Amino acid sequence: MNATEQFAATPGEDYSNLALLASALASRDLAVMAATPGELSWTDGHVIYITQNADRSQQLQQLCVQSALIASGSFERAIMEYLVRRPKHARRYLALEAKRSLLVLNDLLPPTVRKLGHSLDLPQTLSATDSLTQAKHQSNNLNLPACIGELRPKALLKTLQQEGGAAGEGTHQPRSKAHGELQELAEDANEDQEDSEDSASSPVGGGGGLGKILKNLFEQVRRIAGEGAPGADTPTHWSRSGPRAGVRAVQSSTQVDSIEDAFGRGSGYLYPEWHLFRGHYRMDWCTVHELPAPTDQHANVEWLDGIGLKKPIARLGMGLDNFHRQPQGDDLDIDALIEAQIEVAAGTSVDENVYIESQRHRRDLSVLVLLDISGSVSQTGQTGTSVHQQQRKVAAALTTVLHEIGDRVSLFAFHSQGRHAVHLVPVKRFAENLDSTVMNRLHSLKPGAYSRLGAAIRHGSTVLIDESGTPRKLLIVLSDGLAYDHGYEPEYGAADARQALAEARRDGVGCVCLSVSSHTDTQILKQVFGSAAHATVSSPQQIARLIGPLFRAALRSAESQRRTATNVNPSNSETSHAPNSARQ
Repeated sequence: MNATEQFAATPGEDYSNLALLASALASRDLAVMAATPGELSWTDGHVIYITQNADRSQQLQQLCVQSALIASGSFERAIMEYLVRRPKHARRYLALEAKRSLLVLNDLLPPTVRKLGHSLDLPQTLSATDSLTQAKHQSNNLNLPACIGELRPKALLKTLQQEGGAAGEGTHQPRSKAHGELQELAEDANEDQEDSEDSASSPVGGGGGLGKILKNLFEQVRRIAGEGAPGADTPTHWSRSGPRAGVRAVQSSTQVDSIEDAFGRGSGYLYPEWHLFRGHYRMDWCTVHELPAPTDQHANVEWLDGIGLKKPIARLGMGLDNFHRQPQGDDLDIDALIEAQIEVAAGTSVDENVYIESQRHRRDLSVLVLLDISGSVSQTGQTGTSVHQQQRKVAAALTTVLHEIGDRVSLFAFHSQGRHAVHLVPVKRFAENLDSTVMNRLHSLKPGAYSRLGAAIRHGSTVLIDESGTPRKLLIVLSDGLAYDHGYEPEYGAADARQALAEARRDGVGCVCLSVSSHTDTQILKQVFGSAAHATVSSPQQIARLIGPLFRAALRSAESQRRTATNVNPSNSETSHAPNSARQ
């Protein structure tokens, strides 16, 4: 299934899959709706309106153009105020910004859309301001493809006013009532007479959710010192090598100077990635960085009651202790039998307690919870709150209950910004106590960026194997199932995530995948999670009845696959799970 088939919607269907893609591209929560018949595609900054009767590829192009415009900061307040009564300037500005924004997001776009930016016969601009400058001085009429849509500055300014920004912050700025519709201005009208608010205050292109993400992004880029090729990840020395399937954890101290690598400055761990279309691993392809957990002193921390999880989970994870010289049991006690035979030969009374009884008296389970905090989980879920809030609630409940019943538990959050910047945030490590600091970290997490799910799973299972210290291990993935990143399209990403889960199970790690309150289609989730134990629920309260069977199935599957892998390669050496033998 290609990107067009997976994300596009036919007339009469909802646009939830398209909304997932739009939110991922724009790194903010977006809805997708059908435009009024006869209208071109457009956006108000909250909703992308696409042509209802267009074919799937056209709908996908329209969606990507509008998402790219939002992501690249094309809708700055000052620019929209200038264009609100200049439709010809607005049309030329939209064309230039469409080309610029599509090229900026080129690596993230589905293959069918990537050529669109290059096909536009327009000058290349460097910024939104540059596009406006060129739009002012061009007078030719543009013949643009319909998928570029139209620009509606008034609707975007209305969104700005609703969300806040310069006009809604600080001192009160009175506005006189408008008397009738504003007239269009001549293209050569005095530009100095227009308002010029600070464009950085725009919630669409500046001070809102997208603006904050871009601000943080560019601040990190500006802090980068030194020189070096973008994406440079040459390892400088080995730090660790373990039994994982083709996984190497390598320290990398090379400098980076691209946006994609800005988040991943410094050392990291290298992991392979499964190439679906070539049928082999791309060795050392992804770099995972563990980033310090944020701590927002103003975060609203909520301690949960476990949403009914304690009883079903308490029945699991009990290790067996063997008791010798028992009157009944699961096996014979050889030492006791030998002594009994000696007593018979000596003619003395025989002790009949010659059995070994196995009883569960101790916990032997370690669990790592992997929480998806990519941009797509900021979408409003089925319960009316964001998917992130629902998944966070489940993560908090699972961590709390597992800690209380005596299991070793760890919690990591993840998102990515390209293959060299897969970020995992340790909210709670195995050795840490569960306290208010951990909960503050969890509630300080903000969704953003993308989801390179395979690399996150590989690092999570590696941490489990290296740090858990128990014979049974369980990885819980809380995600909306949208595996999407630079060069990590849905079909490719789903195959890599499936492969990563299979690798973990072959190494004895049970895998449970939960999607909470998301709108992702169940067929897409099956493609991503494969044969791993997984479930989709509309609310956290529904998990209690599923968690017991899911945990048991995951642990049984992991033990079965581990034994199979050991029988195939009895040496079980560090190279026994080489990538070539790990193909599905």
